[in-house]
Amino acid sequence: MIRTITSNTLYEEQKTATAEGHQGPAHKLSLFVGKASATLGSSLLEAGYAGVTAEHPASCENLLIRLLYGHGLLPDVIVCDASFRESEVRKLMDFLQCMAEFRYIPFLAFCNHPNPQVCEKVRRIGGVDDIIGSNTRPRDIVDKIRFLKKFKSLRANAGEPRQDRKPLRIPFSFEFLTKRIFDVLIASIAILVLAPLMILIALVIRLESRGPVFYRALRAGTAYRVFKFIKFRTMVVGADSRLDQLSHLNQYGDADLGTGPIFYKVPNDPRITRIGALLRKTSLDEIPQLFNVIMGDMSLVGNRPLPLYEAATLTTDKWAERFLAPAGITGLWQIRKRGRKDMSIHERINLDIVYAKKRSFLYDIWIMFHTPSALIQTENV
Repeated sequence: MIRTITSNTLYEEQKTATAEGHQGPAHKLSLFVGKASATLGSSLLEAGYAGVTAEHPASCENLLIRLLYGHGLLPDVIVCDASFRESEVRKLMDFLQCMAEFRYIPFLAFCNHPNPQVCEKVRRIGGVDDIIGSNTRPRDIVDKIRFLKKFKSLRANAGEPRQDRKPLRIPFSFEFLTKRIFDVLIASIAILVLAPLMILIALVIRLESRGPVFYRALRAGTAYRVFKFIKFRTMVVGADSRLDQLSHLNQYGDADLGTGPIFYKVPNDPRITRIGALLRKTSLDEIPQLFNVIMGDMSLVGNRPLPLYEAATLTTDKWAERFLAPAGITGLWQIRKRGRKDMSIHERINLDIVYAKKRSFLYDIWIMFHTPSALIQTENV
């Protein structure tokens, strides 16, 4: 069973730890919503988490309030049994989103034996960060929680002005300096040369459909740094809100029954406009990313920056390796597999990891040399 301890016990242990010169609470705290599971309980204990439990989502709200305002405690993670009704979990998620103190706590769904139906139900609930099962190793739980805490902290700060955020520390090297000078020089020249084409594309987009010319969205780049990604708008306004309706058409399918990395790519996406389809086939929609290169958010060559909902599923050390490389406009997977249906999620991530390990200035030049032949996609994806 989960080692259930009271909030009073945690408070007394925190005071004792502080008096003895230790920082923070004596336990890492998990909050489990549902009937205690022996399997999950042993995993959490082995991972170093003491547990408090709430039998229902409604009682979880009261427990969180008592922990916060009664003892100044917040759980490091909330784990909710996936067997609850979707409406109950949604109500709990609405409560968490309404309070700034709870909004960025990692939230995991627990399925004894994950299956596609349960995982699909959980994915429809906004705010659930990941799914774990009875076979999830304690080390993997620790990795997921550590990643999600860091990732949600970055997401919380994403809306702040750049100067107010702690700058990303990148080790200085001659190779880094060479790459940065090359990026800025080539991007600046490309913007000047392509300016007339960009103006023409902007006019055509405005004539075809209402809405902004540019699409801006948060992306996770180097070391999970979150920034605003820019490209020409190729979809109808509000396309992001319709993503869940098209999940059954996802080219990448239900990877690992919802417990592994999740990417979304819809072939012949109905949200794409007519000019958007042409821009995507020719990769002209990506020209504005040159401004991201100038601002230092991206490089000309690197791994593609990911939407936050995709990056949040890469929670193991193995997958996180791909974030060690710069975010880039073009990269290894683009020239190897872009636009092909036979590319799996793991194949794509493995190509990113290969680049992260092999990257060098000369390797970047080689990738750029092979990029033109990959610009024209064979399929509308």
